[in-house]
Amino acid sequence: MGFFDKLKQGLKKTKDALLKPVNDLFASYDKVDEDFYEELCDLLIMADVGVETSDYLVDQLRQRLKEKKIKETSEAREEFKAILVEAVGEGGSLNLGDDLSVILVIGVNGVGKTTSIGKITHYLTEQNKKVMLAAADTFRAAAAEQLCIWAERNNVPIIRQNEGADPAAVVFDAVAAAKKSNCDTLIVDTAGRLHNKKNLIDELAKINRVIDREAPNATRETLLVLDASTGQNALIQAKEFGKAANITGLVLTKLDGTAKGGIILAIKRELGIPVKFIGVGEGIDDLRPFEPSEFISAFFEDSND
Repeated sequence: MGFFDKLKQGLKKTKDALLKPVNDLFASYDKVDEDFYEELCDLLIMADVGVETSDYLVDQLRQRLKEKKIKETSEAREEFKAILVEAVGEGGSLNLGDDLSVILVIGVNGVGKTTSIGKITHYLTEQNKKVMLAAADTFRAAAAEQLCIWAERNNVPIIRQNEGADPAAVVFDAVAAAKKSNCDTLIVDTAGRLHNKKNLIDELAKINRVIDREAPNATRETLLVLDASTGQNALIQAKEFGKAANITGLVLTKLDGTAKGGIILAIKRELGIPVKFIGVGEGIDDLRPFEPSEFISAFFEDSND
């Protein structure tokens, strides 16, 4: 099964929770009126799009229908589809330089952070990139072990120290090793402590200072991994992590197991951070760069079934 088919299959729960009720709503009204707008907003909120984004999408529809003097629901549905396409926004490719690129990966425990690193490593080695991993999550013993398994699976080197070691010291060693062996990309796993803890902010700041000092010309990415199945909680996490780090992109995991994929509409609107990777399965190839047009096609295909 190709990734597009997996994406289609993975979005089924979200389609059933969001698109089907919206389609049924458009079909049940002859004309668009205030009751229709109210019901549409309620449906979006129930599908985990969030209050702020749901209000925005409905207001956009109201504005466009007024401007274009559209009253028929069939035409209104097409306008709404166009609004959703815009709401998803552009995807963002990884910002990788010609020399060393450093990707810092952050996120709370349980979102699939270490697994995402393993899959991104696989994706990059497929692009003939020379990748090295750094196990800077020294807080949890299992994290380094798990990362070692992924390093072995992808046949890439890993830099690690003992449990409880200073994460910044691991990063210092890793940058030196990556430069010495002419690696293209260094991917750093970080501790998944709760997003509101001051020590996480301090730790990330210290790691960033080491990278700035030891690899001042490195191209930088800070990817936040979010679990799509947590819905609005993912948005809250992103806002909190945004206070601790300059997030350049998002990795949205577990889209296949949730009806809360509507969160992807809220992410762009409320955070303005591009989604760079999405995950729709457990296989090594099931985390791929986010292609908005592909996502929307998979989302709307067979939507009248």
